[in-house]
Amino acid sequence: MRIDIGGGVRLFVDIEGLGLVPDGASMREKPTLICMHGGPGFDHSAFKPGFGAFADIAQIVYYDHRGHGRSDPRPRSEWTLDTWADDVVRLCDALGIVKPIVLGQSFGGFVAQRYIARHPGHARKVVLSSTSPHMGLERKRVMFEKLGGTEARDRAVAFWSRPTPETWADYWASCRKLYNTQPPADPLAGERVLANYDILLHFAGGEMQTLDLLPGLAAAQCPVLVLSGDHDPVCPLEDSRDIAAALPSALAQLKVVPGAGHGTWRDKPLEAMALLRQFLQA
Repeated sequence: MRIDIGGGVRLFVDIEGLGLVPDGASMREKPTLICMHGGPGFDHSAFKPGFGAFADIAQIVYYDHRGHGRSDPRPRSEWTLDTWADDVVRLCDALGIVKPIVLGQSFGGFVAQRYIARHPGHARKVVLSSTSPHMGLERKRVMFEKLGGTEARDRAVAFWSRPTPETWADYWASCRKLYNTQPPADPLAGERVLANYDILLHFAGGEMQTLDLLPGLAAAQCPVLVLSGDHDPVCPLEDSRDIAAALPSALAQLKVVPGAGHGTWRDKPLEAMALLRQFLQA
């Protein structure tokens, strides 16, 4: 379904699990987990069906960022982190969600970091998964070379330095397989993604080039789980360490999944999902 979040902007939203469950003589309210997908330019489908495993402890809200996937197209002027971060609040207002748990994966983690800075008192908890606070090109270069040799290194540097349709095609063809340490559990999952490469190239060639989300993280007012794999080439572990160090120490948890790449649950589902469940229930 598409939800109007104000100003005629409609986001595609899918909801899994009950929000109110019978509990003795009353109805017990479960927390709401909002899942923010990666990209930019992709959609929410990568969360399904895996994140349905949390429906016993949370009501899960999946959505496509403004302009992405099945959400309505929007003009380039709205393709900004500030807009996408504010959309979390707009969506919650439209659905009547109070104190959500917000999980951002990869690019969704960029959005979640900006959301912390702009709306520090809004969330109950935040998960920053396989994400970065800045471009960190040198770290990407080192990791892609380590995992894929000089060809992967050169194509990664070419794309992240000069995002074009041509450098993207070369990068994705040679580097996508290095994102994870295990083959996909569902080999058709990537074919289900609705991709908007105009958004990807717009963001990668614009805001991403000078991105610095670290200063805003000091504003956090809720527990934040920083989840990372030690074999992630595009959002390397050192980026997650920077994020954790920038958060208030009393609120930050850094969890590293050994042997996992980008999206830890893709490579080590038992370990990663157990860490997420523990944080959601704490």
